[in-house]
Amino acid sequence: MVTMVPVAVGGHIMLGVEVKLPKTTLLTISNDRGYIMCGALDVGLLNERLADRGIIAGRAVGVRTLEQLLEAPLESVTVEAEKLGIVPGMKGSEALLKMI
Repeated sequence: MVTMVPVAVGGHIMLGVEVKLPKTTLLTISNDRGYIMCGALDVGLLNERLADRGIIAGRAVGVRTLEQLLEAPLESVTVEAEKLGIVPGMKGSEALLKMI
């Protein structure tokens, strides 16, 4: 099952997506510039093989809900996210606001 919901972050509405799969749930919250995602995100792939796309993204591990994704510290971020001042350890909600 796929669920899409509006997620308010600092007065801005973003898109939360939850994909329920067998034995796991994929989570992402995005805006027009970038996104944060659960541990399924392969930041290395985005930085290396897809570098030409300039993807702005961050990865949080151990999250099970969209709310946890907003509060969790990012474990890794793309090179393009770093250019915006998004760094590992930053809360997901803070990273999303820097992507606006």
